[in-house]
Amino acid sequence: MRAKQVVVIGASAGGIEALCELVSGLPADFPAPICIVLHTSPEAPGVLDAILSRAGPLPAVNVHGRQRMQPGHIYVAPPDYHLVVEPGLVRGTKGPRENRFRPAIDPLFRSAAQVYGPGVIGVILTGNLDDGTAGLWAVKQLGGIAVVQNPADAMFPSMAQSALRHVSVDHSAPLSDLAPLLVQLTGEPVPEAPAEPALSPLDVEVKIAMEQNPIDAGLLAVSEPSSFACPECHGVLLQINEGGRIRFRCHTGHGYALDSLLAAITEGIEEALWNAIPALEEGQMLMSATGEHLRRHTSPDAEALLSRADEAKAQSDALRKLVMDREPIEVKP
Repeated sequence: MRAKQVVVIGASAGGIEALCELVSGLPADFPAPICIVLHTSPEAPGVLDAILSRAGPLPAVNVHGRQRMQPGHIYVAPPDYHLVVEPGLVRGTKGPRENRFRPAIDPLFRSAAQVYGPGVIGVILTGNLDDGTAGLWAVKQLGGIAVVQNPADAMFPSMAQSALRHVSVDHSAPLSDLAPLLVQLTGEPVPEAPAEPALSPLDVEVKIAMEQNPIDAGLLAVSEPSSFACPECHGVLLQINEGGRIRFRCHTGHGYALDSLLAAITEGIEEALWNAIPALEEGQMLMSATGEHLRRHTSPDAEALLSRADEAKAQSDALRKLVMDREPIEVKP
């Protein structure tokens, strides 16, 4: 018989240290399976399972394919795979990136909420931006328990701050208190699950994370077109309204919460500006070289060309300063 509860944990920057401290405080007979997403790059070595196995008494494994979940075991998302929960199982998928990451936290939390309902304990740890907020909101909507590391205690507080702003969190505590808290919460009875609408954004987005075509999954039925383009594939972003927040998905399936979308737009602006600088500098060098050549041959066009080269140099210098000085676009807590 599968466990009635599951603990899902999301972390980003500063997450390895936080996760090691958390799992070191859990007992060997911890009564629920634990699923963990840590933001990593696709090229990461994928050794978080070994690190966590050494940090505490619970065995940790990277999830490849489908694996049956067991109490007192830790299941880790490997690099470049989402981690999603099915009844009694956990598996890795190649669903589209969310909030610029694969693995992302939201797919794990949503899928766990859909399967386990009130039996889910969702935990947000240290990290930047807002991945995990929508997933933790889904956990709460389906009766689960929301736990957030105290932002003042987090190495990087943004993820925790976002969750606290948008989710009715049950517990916010320093990292040192989280292991005893999880032991306490997994010892409490699990209430009945609330009813979920027949087709909800949660259902659609879980299907997308599980590699279903977003249109076939019903994305158009739970969203409306926006005026914005996906920073990754440049398709139209569809707007999803959720508990007073708005999120976005494109037809390809790339998903963004607001902070993550603004971060992606900021990166796009910076990349465009940096690409413009060498174009101006190459034009300036060509006009300077050509102008000097014409000057040596007493051409009447030389001075005009050298003047244009000076203008291009001034423009590239101004653009370079703009790139260096500009602040990122972000939502301040």
